[in-house]
Amino acid sequence: MKKIILIHGPNLNLLGKRDTKHYGDLTLAMLENAVKKEAKKLGISVTTFQSNYEGALIDFLQKNRNSESFRLSREPKALTADGIIINPGALTHYSYALYDALLDTNLPVIEVHLSNIHKREKWRSVSVTAPACKKVISGKKAQGYLEAVHYLNKIIK
Repeated sequence: MKKIILIHGPNLNLLGKRDTKHYGDLTLAMLENAVKKEAKKLGISVTTFQSNYEGALIDFLQKNRNSESFRLSREPKALTADGIIINPGALTHYSYALYDALLDTNLPVIEVHLSNIHKREKWRSVSVTAPACKKVISGKKAQGYLEAVHYLNKIIK
């Protein structure tokens, strides 16, 4: 069975409680369940991770990258993934460290944003993480995540 990881960055733990105009009314748990259900139809398992801390996201990516040589010998065997769907939250706009970590996974990555980052504040339209991704989906709310599952499935078949 193919495996993907679904990563959520800062403040996404508050989905359904904050700025529903931009982010919708689904909670993080509801969004993750929708993604898992869609992925299961395609024979894909999904592991989810959310953190408000940049370093925790990078650590998670490093533990799940697709390269045995990358792991230190003292680290336990981690879940290796076939692909990544990520909503980096505000880290999208300034985290070159996250960009590097995404590249270093050697995995196909799809970046997803619930709101349309190009129709909001000017600074939100810049994604420094996008060049590490195969595709960016923005402004489709939860549907964007489901689209990402299907797009990633085509890549990892």
